[in-house]
Amino acid sequence: MNVHLHWFLPTGGDGRTLVDRHAYTDGGIKRDRITPVSGVRAPDIEYLAQIAKAAEQLGFEAVLTPTGTWCEDAWLTTVALAQHTERLKFLVAFRPGVISPVLAAQMAATYQRITRGRLLLNVVTGGDSTEQRRFGDHLDHDRRYARTAEFLSVVRGAWSGQPYDFDGEHYQVEGGLTALPPDPLPEIFFGGSSAAAGPVAAAHADVYLTWGEPPAQVKEKIDWIRGLAEEQGRTVRFGIRLHTISRDSSREAWATADRLLDDLDADTIAAAQQALGKSESVGQQRMLALHGGSREKLEIAPNLWAGVGLVRGGAGTALVGSHAEVADRIEEYHALGVEHFVLSGYPHLEEAYWFGEGVTPELARRGLLSTVPASPLLGASGAETRAPGPGPSAPAPGGAPLLVAGGR
Repeated sequence: MNVHLHWFLPTGGDGRTLVDRHAYTDGGIKRDRITPVSGVRAPDIEYLAQIAKAAEQLGFEAVLTPTGTWCEDAWLTTVALAQHTERLKFLVAFRPGVISPVLAAQMAATYQRITRGRLLLNVVTGGDSTEQRRFGDHLDHDRRYARTAEFLSVVRGAWSGQPYDFDGEHYQVEGGLTALPPDPLPEIFFGGSSAAAGPVAAAHADVYLTWGEPPAQVKEKIDWIRGLAEEQGRTVRFGIRLHTISRDSSREAWATADRLLDDLDADTIAAAQQALGKSESVGQQRMLALHGGSREKLEIAPNLWAGVGLVRGGAGTALVGSHAEVADRIEEYHALGVEHFVLSGYPHLEEAYWFGEGVTPELARRGLLSTVPASPLLGASGAETRAPGPGPSAPAPGGAPLLVAGGR
């Protein structure tokens, strides 16, 4: 089982701090025109293309694109970015409650043909009722997961190539199908920490995705989902969603984390914690419990920092350390059964390079990657090459000398 590395597209805006990253200062609710905030990188196609191209060049397999009010639409944004890249896949997040399952199946099939098979799907059931109601969804938490189970049944049925009938509580479909099923079928990533989420993941997910909790807690989740899947005769693979701060030395990495923390005043943290505390998401509550809203003792496990979760919803932890230390932690999660690592960092362009140039080669040396990106300076034009096995490093093609430069 190899490691699969994925990056993140900040379609709500990007920046150098954990606060005020959005391109709209108040979310656009009261403003009558869009005015970019100073120091924040708007999620225009030019900037997002820079990140996508960097991710592809650095060897990331896919990029996760979020969903929600404060993001650009993930489907439209990524299909546009597919025209700026060649191999990069797009892990498109979407909410099943706001779209017809047969239409979603058709959209996925069209996407696969347009991009030549570069779509992955991240199904987000939703843990914030206010956000759900904004899109016209008024179901409670557990009923949303029940609906997701029906939704995914219909999607897979519509992909079968034959007319598919379904009569459920939330969907009634007669003869649903896609004229041309997607080829290949997109893998379905799915997350959820509640009792209602587990059976849905076991029955329908290809990859169960968890946020970055300490290894012992992640193992408990893996054992839980694996057991539920085995009861249904299925096998589910596992992924984890983390931020990263990787540097040439541990001291540099923690200094960067400290700088991000210094930008957060007590009022900002208190306001964010109050808002996040209202979430119905069990996963979000588990993230909040890791730090309890306090700046103290944010290293909750070796090289696992909970500072992001003080002000950010969703993934609230980061791997912080030297490139070798971050690789150690990835190897530790991998040993538990985690195969997919969906990563991000602030700003996303620069952090992609820190990770891709520092940690990725380290993982390749350990035999955890089947391929690593080749340097265009070696004449490979960005193509991937087989990772070297144990033992001395492979020489440069053509006997060219390997130049060693100083750190940056």
